[in-house]
Amino acid sequence: MKTHTNILPLKTLISILFQREYGILYKNKLILFLGILLFSGSNQALSQNNDCWNNFRGDAQLSGVSHAIIPEKPQLLWTFKASDGFKSSPVICKNTIVIGSIDGNVYGLSLEGKLLWKINTENSIESPALIVGDVAYIGNLNGELFAIELTTGKILWTYKTDNQIMGSPNYFTNGLSRVIIVGSYDYCLHGVDLKTGKGLWKYEADNFINGTPSIYKGLVIFGGCDGLLHQVNASNGILNKRTAVATYVASSVAMEEGNAFLGDYDGKFSCLNIATMKISWSFQNETLKMPFIASPALSDTRVFIGNRDKHLYCFDKKTGGLQWKVNTGGGIDASPVLIGKRLLIANMRGDLLLVNASDGKISWSYELGSAVAGNPAVINDHIVVGAADGRVYCFGKK
Repeated sequence: MKTHTNILPLKTLISILFQREYGILYKNKLILFLGILLFSGSNQALSQNNDCWNNFRGDAQLSGVSHAIIPEKPQLLWTFKASDGFKSSPVICKNTIVIGSIDGNVYGLSLEGKLLWKINTENSIESPALIVGDVAYIGNLNGELFAIELTTGKILWTYKTDNQIMGSPNYFTNGLSRVIIVGSYDYCLHGVDLKTGKGLWKYEADNFINGTPSIYKGLVIFGGCDGLLHQVNASNGILNKRTAVATYVASSVAMEEGNAFLGDYDGKFSCLNIATMKISWSFQNETLKMPFIASPALSDTRVFIGNRDKHLYCFDKKTGGLQWKVNTGGGIDASPVLIGKRLLIANMRGDLLLVNASDGKISWSYELGSAVAGNPAVINDHIVVGAADGRVYCFGKK
């Protein structure tokens, strides 16, 4: 059953207060000013700077783009060893790396690779964390969402869903409500108050939700094991639209200019217009039809995504025309990160690669020797990635 909480619209609230006290003219001017202010802030709370990668795809729309500067030939700076492997993607903000492990611990590391804190959540973690302000939010396979103080590792609150959390949370604010939004294998998308951890609303899909929801213009856009693409109001969890796109959507959706870019388990990659909910174009390797588990990265004119068939693909963003593809030597579950004119990609063979976005040529590689399922985090002079061998690797300039 779908449930939701209604929130009084901002314009209505201001209208009531200021019509009583200051008259129509001043009320309308203030509404206009605050509307512009809040519109410029809504959905931009996760906009990154070069020293902060607080969402595993870089921003609330999950574009997979970093504006950081990294060396042409990154060098290994350090490694950190946990007691079990990593499937989660790291995030970085305020000189703190946050990553969850299969061992059930959330680790807070310095940029020098020193352990700052760790907490045991008592179940494996595959979900990437999200950092908002001074707090990291992360879920585990027990279905618990934790709010953790970034500087100390103190648990501020815990919110419980009814099944495992596989995807990262995302964050939405419209000036009145501040909502952490996360999907669960209990079929529900959950809206949780950022400060208190109180459940605000739930939206029920038809099957597991294992990706990270994308936030775009007040909407939550996500797919799931029901094969549907859902549009849900981020403030109250009310369904806007949904449509069938595949049998099973494992990856997270990247949003840009009203278009949703998503891969599916049938091996199809599609661009869908969210206003019409119609597929603009799609691609499928008819020979292999291997799953797209990774999420895409978006440039001005192109979209990039890896596949379990070992290839990194580049498509024209408007037409879907294949621009190039490169065989990386291993299946790709990790999502690419676009850094300037290069793509950073990791594969399940344990290779970390930099690939030219223009032509797909590999310009740098490093053999980790252990599978990488989560994409790297990128800030200035730092590339951080976790691997199945239980190590966190940091690359940069010595």
